Amino acid sequence: MALRIRNRDARQLWLNSQGLATAPTGPLDLQAIIRKLGFVQLDTIRNVTRAHHHILWSRNQNYREPMLNRLLAKDRAVFEHFTHDASVLPIEFFPMWQRQFTRLSERLSRSDFYSTGLAEDEIAAIKARIADEGPLSTHAFDTKIEGKKEMWARPPHKKALDHMWYTGELSTSHRENFIKFYDLTERVIPDHHRDAQHEDAHQLDWLCRNALDRLGFGSPGDIQRFWAAASAKEVRDWTESRAHRLVPVELQTADGEWVKALAPEDIETRLAENVKPTSRLRILSPFDPVIRDRTRLLRLFGFDYRIEIFVPAAKRKWGYYVYPLLEGDRMVGRVELKADRKAGWLKLLNLWPEPKVKWTPARAEKLEAELCRLARFVGAEFIRD
Repeated sequence: MALRIRNRDARQLWLNSQGLATAPTGPLDLQAIIRKLGFVQLDTIRNVTRAHHHILWSRNQNYREPMLNRLLAKDRAVFEHFTHDASVLPIEFFPMWQRQFTRLSERLSRSDFYSTGLAEDEIAAIKARIADEGPLSTHAFDTKIEGKKEMWARPPHKKALDHMWYTGELSTSHRENFIKFYDLTERVIPDHHRDAQHEDAHQLDWLCRNALDRLGFGSPGDIQRFWAAASAKEVRDWTESRAHRLVPVELQTADGEWVKALAPEDIETRLAENVKPTSRLRILSPFDPVIRDRTRLLRLFGFDYRIEIFVPAAKRKWGYYVYPLLEGDRMVGRVELKADRKAGWLKLLNLWPEPKVKWTPARAEKLEAELCRLARFVGAEFIRD
C-alpha cells in the first residue's frame, strides 16, 4: 500500500528540500546552497535584482551579488550550462553532464534556428581567436543578421559561439555586467573533472537519483523536468528499472485530491525530520526553484502563477514583474516591485493577497520588514509607495 503524504507535510518537505524552511540567516556557504539546489537558473532581467542573485539571497541574506561570479571566474567552483534554461551548477557535476552536451549537439544539428550560416572554416576561426586571445564575448565579433530582424534573431557569430557552448567545446569563463565571456573548455574546467568518464547509463542514473533526492517526491515528469537532461522515456524506463529502490507514495494536493508519485527510500525518515518552516514572510523570485515548475506549484500550494513579462501590458492580469509571497508553508499573495538603483529606491507598485488570506497588520509588518531587507540587498536607501 502506497505511503500517503498529507498536503501540509508535502509542502513542508518540499520547502525543506529547497532550503526555504529555515530563516535565511547564519554563516554563508554559497557552494553548499548551490549543491543542495542542484543548479541555480540565470536570468538577464534586473527588475530589482537578477533572478540568480535573488534565489541565493532567499536562502541566506548574507549573500551579495559579486559572490557568484567570483565562484565561477576565480574559484572555478561552478560552471555554466543549460538545464531547462541557462544555469550554474557545481563543478563536481561536470562529469555527469557529458550526456547533456551530446543531447544538445544532436538537437542543434536538427534545428534551423541554430544554423549559423557560417562555413566550417569561419567557425574554426572564431574558436581560434579565443584560443589565441583568451576569453571573448560576442562584442569581439561583428557578423551581421541578414534579412528581417525578428525578436529572437541573433548574428551568425553569436549562434556559433552558443553552439560550441552548448556542445561543450567552449565554456563560460566569467561575466562582466552579465555579459558572457567564452573560453576553451580545457582552460575553464579543471582537468580532473573534464577527464572523468562515465557510461551514459551511469550518468542517467545519477541525474534521476539526484533529481528525486532534491525533489523529495515526484512523478516521472517531475524528475525529467528537474534537469531537462533526459527524455521522458528515459526517465520512465529508469523508474521501472529501479522500482525496488523507490517508494510509491500518494500525495494530497491543495484541493484535497490524491495523486501518485515516487519518493526516495528514506522518505519516512525525511518526513519524521521535517522542519516546520519559519513564519517569516519571503519575497521569492519568479524563477525560484519552488516557483518555476508551475504544475507542481499549483498542485502543492494551490497557487496559480504565471510571469507576464512577455504579455502586452493591456492583457496582463497582474503586472510586468510580480513576485510570489511565501509565509510559512503557504503562498499568501504576490507583489509587483520596481527598483531604481541609481536613484536609490525600491517601490511597491501593487499587492494582491491570495483569496481567503486576510491581510492583517501583522502580515503587513512582515512584508514591510522583507521589503527593507530586499532594499538593503540592492543598495536602496528608501522604499517608495
